[in-house]
Amino acid sequence: MRQVIIYPGEDGYWVAECPSLPGCISQGETREEAVRNIREAIEVYIATLEGDGLPVPEERFELLTIAV
Repeated sequence: MRQVIIYPGEDGYWVAECPSLPGCISQGETREEAVRNIREAIEVYIATLEGDGLPVPEERFELLTIAV
């Protein structure tokens, strides 16, 4: 399981990124598409690391919502 941050981008697309996998970012025209795309990006990212014999970073983030 991986934490994913999803938010509307400036171009009208939804942006999704996985902070525990540096550079693992995707987007989609809809929120649902962005979620599908980041899921695929995470799978490919991890498979590539494993294929290259590199360690897969552990999930190390917590999600907090802070009211200001």
